[in-house]
Amino acid sequence: MSKTPDYDLVVIGAGSGGVRLARMASQAGARVAIVESADLGGTCVNVGCVPKKLFVYGAHVREDIEDARGYGFDVADEAIRFDWATLRDNKTNEIRRLNDIYRRLIDNAGVTLIEGTAHIEDAGTVRVDGTAVTTERITIATGSEPVVPEIPGSEHALVSDHMFYLDSLPETATVWGGGYIAVEFAGILAGLGVRTTLIYRGERFLRGFDGDIRDHVAQEMDRKGIDLRFNTNIESITTSGGDYELTLTDGSTHRTGLVLAATGRVPRTQGLGLASVGVETDEGGAIITDDQFRTSVPGIHALGDVIGTPQLTPVAIEQAMVMVDQLYGTGLKRMDYTNIPTAVFCQPPIGTVGLTEEEAREAGHSVTIYRTSFRPMKHTLSGREEKALMKLVVDPDTDRVLGAHMVGPEAGEMMQGIAVALKAGATKAVFDATVGIHPTSAEEFVTMREPVSD
Repeated sequence: MSKTPDYDLVVIGAGSGGVRLARMASQAGARVAIVESADLGGTCVNVGCVPKKLFVYGAHVREDIEDARGYGFDVADEAIRFDWATLRDNKTNEIRRLNDIYRRLIDNAGVTLIEGTAHIEDAGTVRVDGTAVTTERITIATGSEPVVPEIPGSEHALVSDHMFYLDSLPETATVWGGGYIAVEFAGILAGLGVRTTLIYRGERFLRGFDGDIRDHVAQEMDRKGIDLRFNTNIESITTSGGDYELTLTDGSTHRTGLVLAATGRVPRTQGLGLASVGVETDEGGAIITDDQFRTSVPGIHALGDVIGTPQLTPVAIEQAMVMVDQLYGTGLKRMDYTNIPTAVFCQPPIGTVGLTEEEAREAGHSVTIYRTSFRPMKHTLSGREEKALMKLVVDPDTDRVLGAHMVGPEAGEMMQGIAVALKAGATKAVFDATVGIHPTSAEEFVTMREPVSD
């Protein structure tokens, strides 16, 4: 008789998706182990969503203090002092607290935590730092990691992971890239008093977002003093008297105290032994799975950033819930990737759900656009010129709202509720029939009556 495996399921990676899968599978009766070589919680908790959002809050405090003058508070410029070490260390203490919470969640769920580096030996064996662990099934949930283009001097560039633990803030910084991480960190640095430049090879950053949103964010970032340089790239990085000298593709040079390469992320699969066991990946390195998260090797599954689906923590968590149902439940659940809401915590932030105007037109929809731009009520007394933008993309043939997009204070908070409406198939008539909450910015979503184009 063959020996009973040590576990029913071994999960490789204790990020949000991996931990949710392990906990729920254990509660369903499976014997589960989870393997992690670093801090618990994965990218999101340690070097992603959570610390980034804390830094965004910190970066906005100076504006809040300045805005207080319009409300009668006497705040002198010389009284405003910022200590980077305090923000950095308070953030680190919070992350440690969350690490402990993740450890307790794993323990309380009856999951065995194996700390070490995993290598898949075959479909039923994971070797962790040399020790073999046998299992009926394996799930890879190792996430993604930053990648830096290979140019002369690229070793001088930092990646987003490093930004949370800097010894000190430089006087000047350059962000290299045009995705949401680049835009967010440009806002963080500038808000903390660093003279910030963003360099992007394309005509406009945030590719894939609605065009009006991209233009509006660029306008607001420029208003905040961030030096935006589009249609150019970095050719080389050299050290220069404690700073860095960048040679750009437009022939110019640029001197800076720090270079952050926010130039993309790739699936974290190195060292897992995927090729040796026959797990297929695509050209970008993402593990190929079917709609049940099965890889090309029976008994091996994968979920989260490592499979190339939207790199969002809630997506990985939902995938985990679907997989638990498939393995230990009804087997009927499938992931639905339509109308997934997301936020970009730039300053001001973006909230979005559904199709962009460009995507709707490309999909063949007739399109009617409702759009409004205004100064939020708070700034009527603060004097700040920052403007919000709200936009609805509507199919006039069905009256269905295909997409909702916003730039402005609390955009992410508002968009969560709008996402529920879109998921339920709300029409523009439903939006129009909904009574607004006054006075709020959110009421604009239900009071836009006149289309701007179609």
